[in-house]
Formats: sequence, C-alpha cells, structure tokens
Amino acid sequence: MSPRKKAAAKENNSSLELMVLSTAGKEVEKVNLDPQVFDGKVNHQLMNQAVVAYLANQRKGLANTKTRGEVSGGGRKPWKQKGTGRARVGSTRSPLWKGGGVSFGPKPHSFHKDLPKQMKIQALKSALNAKLKDAEISIVDAFKIATHKTKDFAAILNNLKLNGTKLMLVINNPDNNLRLSSRNIPRLFIQHSDNLTTYEALNCKQLVFAKDALQALTARIKKGLQ
Repeated sequence: MSPRKKAAAKENNSSLELMVLSTAGKEVEKVNLDPQVFDGKVNHQLMNQAVVAYLANQRKGLANTKTRGEVSGGGRKPWKQKGTGRARVGSTRSPLWKGGGVSFGPKPHSFHKDLPKQMKIQALKSALNAKLKDAEISIVDAFKIATHKTKDFAAILNNLKLNGTKLMLVINNPDNNLRLSSRNIPRLFIQHSDNLTTYEALNCKQLVFAKDALQALTARIKKGLQ
C-alpha cells in the first residue's frame, strides 16, 4: 500500500472514533462507530423522500368546506327567471353569492405516503452520516439527573457546551426526572432510539446520543439493512 493510501486509511479509521463525555463535560472514553452504519455515504434524494413522507403523514387532512348542496337554506328561487332584468339565479346559496357554498374547496382526505422500511433505514443511515460529516453528533455516557429542576439540566447542557442550540436527545429509557427537568428548555427534544426518524435527526443543530442509545440505534439500522 502506498504512503498516500495508508494516510487515507488512517484518516478514515480515525473519523470513525468519537469521544464520549460525562454530564460534567469531561472526556470519559472513545468509542468506535460501526463502519457498516457510519460509512460516509449520504443519499440526499432518499433523505428528501423520507422527510417529505414524514411531514405528509403528520397532516390530518381535516380541512372541510361546504358545497352549495350542503349549505342550509336557499331552497326558494330569489326572483322569477325572466322579466326582472337581473341575472338568472336558482338559489341564494350559489358559490357566487355571499353565504353560499364553495366551489372546489378542500374536503377531508388522507395525505399518507408509504415508504418501504428498507428506504426508511437507508435514509436514517444517510442522515447520521451527514450529521457526522458536519460534526453535529455528540455522545454522552449516561443522562442521569437526581432532581427534576430545570436549572440542573441546564447546568448539564452548559457543561457540554450545548446551551442555546437546537438539540435532539436520543435516549433508551428516559426517566421522569429527565423529562421534567428538560421540558421547559426551549428547542430541546427527546426521542427513544427505536423511534428516531430521518426528519428528527436532521431537524436539529446537534444530535446528542446516550452511549447505550447509539448502540441500540446502530443495531436497529444494521438489522434493517439485512
């Protein structure tokens, strides 16, 4: 192997290593990221499909307008057909009249978009690689907090230098203290590793994993790729 290739291989291996921090902000250890998941490949088109499908599936599709047949009243003809000099009108509930029905208005319907499971997994994998390339992934040893006070959780974020940043916290088993202490912090979201989506991974400035949550998510993606 040439010296240039050796250097490239060494650089590639070092890129698969991330530091694990404690809640005090101190370096605890280094973890090797699984090369099957963190292979550096980013499929932007697939991520776009996953995000569009996710946002479409959040829509309720409940918008509803009444047609002229659904608006109450208007059964009597306002004036006779001929001889008045005015336009012919059959009902005061015509879409042309104030208080009338709506032509071609929205009706309740589903916006649901299906995306194969394999594509969802590939899109999530691409999102993680994109975040890694932008240095927007952090790993914390464990998110354990003894109290439910917001100031205590804010102190942890301050130690990690993540204050004021839009965060997605990925945890396996968030306890009650963690939920209570973090709920008043703006732009902070918590998600279970089993439920993390491509949209949620991308829609944050920093993706913060508990160490065991990253391992669980890696296993989930590898299983989905089989």
